[in-house]
Formats: sequence, C-alpha cells, structure tokens
Amino acid sequence: MEFAKVTTLMKATALEVAILTGHLVLYPTGIVAERLAPAPPDASPGGRPRGGRPVLLLHGFVDNRSVFVLLRRSLTRHGRDGIESLNYSPLTCDLRAAAEALGRRVEEIRARTGHAEVDIVGHSLGGLIARYYVQRLGGDARVRTLVTLGTPHAGTTMARLAAAHPLVRQMRPGSGVLRELAGPAPGCRTRFVSFWSDLDQVMVPVETARLDHPDLLVHNVRVSGIGHLALPVHPTVAAGVREALDADGPGTTARRGEEPDASSVA
Repeated sequence: MEFAKVTTLMKATALEVAILTGHLVLYPTGIVAERLAPAPPDASPGGRPRGGRPVLLLHGFVDNRSVFVLLRRSLTRHGRDGIESLNYSPLTCDLRAAAEALGRRVEEIRARTGHAEVDIVGHSLGGLIARYYVQRLGGDARVRTLVTLGTPHAGTTMARLAAAHPLVRQMRPGSGVLRELAGPAPGCRTRFVSFWSDLDQVMVPVETARLDHPDLLVHNVRVSGIGHLALPVHPTVAAGVREALDADGPGTTARRGEEPDASSVA
C-alpha cells in the first residue's frame, strides 16, 4: 500500500516537472494581453446576446494567461465560445485591487457582448481574487458560476516560504483578506465549484483548497493523483470544468454550506 502511494506521488511529481517545463516555454506567449474578440451581432445592450455565456480565465500568482492554453482548447472544442483571459499586473500588491480590476473587465465584457452574466475559472490565487470580487464587491450579480482550481480558500501554510510579497501574505491562514471572505455572505447568488487535489503540494494542507462556507452555493470536487500545476492542464479536470459550466440550473450541483466531495480520479 505504501509502495503504491510512493509510486503515485512520483508519477504526479514527474508530471508536475513536465508541465512546468512546458509552461516555461509557453510563458512568454502569455505576457501580452490578448486581443479582445469583437462584439457579436445583436450584442448591444438593447439587443439579444448570441452564443453562450462568456467565460473569463484568471491565472495564479506570478503566472499569466498561457497557463490556460489546454483548458481553453478543450472548452472551445466542446462548443464553448466567448472565452477570454485576464492578466492582472505582476506589480499588484493587494488582492482587493486585483478584484476591482476583475470587476472592471467583467463590466466591459457585459457591455460588449450583451450578456448579463459571465462565468469565471480561476487557478490558485486567481480563484481567490474572483471569490473576493463575488463576495465583497457585488460580483455575485454578474458571475453565474465560479470554478476554482487549487485555490487556497482557507489559506496555505506554504505561503510562509515566500512571505515577502504582499499577495503571498494574503494567502496565508488568518490573513485579513481570508477573514473578510470567511464572514457572512447572505444571499450570494454565484455557484462555486472548487477542485482540490490530494497531491497538491502548494496547498498545505491540501484540504485548504476546499471551499466551506455556510452562506455559499458550493460543490467541492476532489481530484486524485495530480499536483497543483496539472489542475488547469489535465483532461479529467477539463471535463469537470466543462460539466460545471454547463450545469445551469440553480442547485443542480451545489447547495448552501455543505456538499460531500465528488471524487475525480485523474
């Protein structure tokens, strides 16, 4: 049994190294902000929007939109259009400021496409930024579904290793931002789907990537056998993200406060 665990960990670590290597190659391609798609016909505020609900992808700490190359391709292949990415500035020192910038982008997308709501997929810190926008800045009126991938909802002790950066300190357990997010959020309308991995070595402990809040519509999805960097890359997770974004009915995959984990074995 122990041998099997070691083997699984070794495979996951090798995959993380391979993904990191590939991502370092792609990283320069994601530094520049993407060109925004033009508004579709009849997408004016007074017209009827076309296509599916827009999807906004939000990267993690010291990363950029290139991390979503494979996930974006998977969503597109399965008929999801209107996919965009947001690069927040690497000079950002406050998660709240990044959440405000996210809010401005969401408003721009709504005005350009005619859609009243968007979906957001956030990896790591990106998920926490999006959650702050939804819970604290009124984003629940704009965001239908928020999918988080390896996000430190309860704070990660790994952040102590790089605590010099203000954003990293905000990801530590007990930070001011996390205390704000743990506060009451009555009537929050956004659906949350939180993917967490049992081999995520950035989330310490791994359960910190679960989202547990009595006022939120939450569905936690446990992923087995992959690490932090694999979450926005692995096809099993991509399939789960597609399912989460397509589940439109309120309460179809989430309920307030308590939801048993669904296990997804990668």
